[in-house]
Amino acid sequence: MSVLSLILLILIVGAALWLVLEPLRSGQPSDPDAPRREQLRAEQARLYAELAALPADPDSDRRRPDLERRAALTLRALDALPPQPRPAPRTRTLALGALAAAFALTVVGAVTFVPRWQLASLQPSEAANVQATLRLPGLKAQAEQTGAAADYLAWGKAAFDSSRYDQAVTAYGNALKLDPRQPEALRRLGILLLTRGEQTGQTLSAEDAQRAALLIRTGAQLAPKEPESQLLLGFALARFGEDAQALAALERYRTLDPSGRDADDLITAIRARQNDSDPALRVYAASCASCHGPSGGGGLGPSLRESALTREAARQIIVQGKGAMPAYPNLSSSDLNALLNLLGSWQDTGGR
Repeated sequence: MSVLSLILLILIVGAALWLVLEPLRSGQPSDPDAPRREQLRAEQARLYAELAALPADPDSDRRRPDLERRAALTLRALDALPPQPRPAPRTRTLALGALAAAFALTVVGAVTFVPRWQLASLQPSEAANVQATLRLPGLKAQAEQTGAAADYLAWGKAAFDSSRYDQAVTAYGNALKLDPRQPEALRRLGILLLTRGEQTGQTLSAEDAQRAALLIRTGAQLAPKEPESQLLLGFALARFGEDAQALAALERYRTLDPSGRDADDLITAIRARQNDSDPALRVYAASCASCHGPSGGGGLGPSLRESALTREAARQIIVQGKGAMPAYPNLSSSDLNALLNLLGSWQDTGGR
């Protein structure tokens, strides 16, 4: 929880306590005439009781007027007193009930509204990482309690997604002990081992590198249609300099997950390495391949091999952009002309 959220929570609790405790602070209103009022009421009750108990005889007839006069005077004296302050029945009970309700609402808000309000300001990927981090303690405790492979996988996924890689290694390692053919655990342990040097600053040994590659390859073989299998395989192959195989895996990843953009930069970099000897292909790989396909056959963008644009129209779109197509105004004249020559040659051959 951020400092701002904590301050907000404290203000909510403080305001709730102030409001619900106000009746308790004011207490029961005092009545300065209470002793006199009680005395007159007792006198009134005594006189009424005597009048009710008088027998029907001449002596009682002589006493009755005096008792009635005294009762009337007592009643008049009661009426002359200031009105009794109205009592506040159940004030304390209501205040305590309101306090309990405010506390419950504050707790519910702390675990629902405040976290959601915080997450609303984050990017979707950042919000998912925060949620994964919040779930970690519970998932870890559950996995250690049950010892089930599914619980270790849930813990490992949350740890991996929140970049708690030490916990991810532990969780996925335990999952593999229970199920050695679990694809997610295999590929993610492999990639964590392969990138351990970047995380710790230590040099990765050749033996660890081979072990990491084996884990990733095995995971991809067991689950070839899972996009992450092909993404991590392509990343690993590129690390070992196997660019052709890496590109094939990364293209399979983009086929399995057309909306996935995690491979774009790597594909561009590999294409650039492959096309160092051809300026046109190098420019195309760096600027165009991610949308129009590695060979111009189309992808997120239309096929350039089936385009009917004139050279001048293509130049204008490249430099100024159009629709979803970004502009590339900083291309040098030589690179731009080389790219236009390449596109023209593709138009001549069409789909071949």
